[in-house]
Amino acid sequence: MELRVLRYFLAVVNEQNISRAAAKLHISQPTISRQIHELEQELGVRLFERGTRTIRLTADGEYLANQARQILTLADKTKTNIGKNAQISGSIFIGCSEAPMLSTIADAINQLKQVAPNVIVNLHSCDASEVQRKMQNGVFDFGFVLDPFNKTNYNFLTLPGVTKWGLLTRNDSVLATKAKIQVADLIGKPVILPQRHTSQTLLTNWLGQSDLKFQTVAKYNLLNNAAILAQHGVGDVLCLDGIINLAQTNLIFIPLEPELSIHASLIWSKTSVLSRAAQIFLKQLKKLLNQE
Repeated sequence: MELRVLRYFLAVVNEQNISRAAAKLHISQPTISRQIHELEQELGVRLFERGTRTIRLTADGEYLANQARQILTLADKTKTNIGKNAQISGSIFIGCSEAPMLSTIADAINQLKQVAPNVIVNLHSCDASEVQRKMQNGVFDFGFVLDPFNKTNYNFLTLPGVTKWGLLTRNDSVLATKAKIQVADLIGKPVILPQRHTSQTLLTNWLGQSDLKFQTVAKYNLLNNAAILAQHGVGDVLCLDGIINLAQTNLIFIPLEPELSIHASLIWSKTSVLSRAAQIFLKQLKKLLNQE
């Protein structure tokens, strides 16, 4: 299975049409059709359901498309990061959860620009499960994660600062006048919860019971979409403070009582070798944290 053929395959996936994919790749339609047919024979599966105008992926095709994207991302990153010249260049990929403690990462990137201006930092916003999966696959060099997170297989640096859990609610809601949100305030209320299992466990422990007494109306993995639901009255959002700017919204953030605070960490693999670009980024971060 060649990288070139995987690029042909993904072009067809993206265009949903062999003719358009061939035109985009500047190759003939018979060439790309033959390559896809040979790929199907090599794998022993059908990758597409052929239609009159467009083609759709089979279940096997969906799986291969997801794997191919990760394989090509890793191949491109490896090629970029293996340089022959003395000047440091390349790309760094960081999977990021949402939290204001990312500001320390921003400061480290600023420092990196001074010593290695040709290094590009790619931030990918996602939840902890995707960070972990793509760290294992070698797609991400680093992960910015929130506690609780199992760091057994990772090196890590705990970043300064904390953020608090609280409730995002409309400024005209019955809860808007409260300075703190207690368990009793949530009983019977429509609430939007984080999807992350560890966050739900953390909140369940804060509630002091496993049987949640409020009405769960939605779940989210990134906060911005949940905030839109809250603005339109779908429900109040249990979330972390300092992630979105509330200035131009009808929402306010009210912290929980008793207080529920968490830290953030930057993680990287104990077994994978970091590229030169990733190593110098890590060096700048350690300098900021006085650990270098």
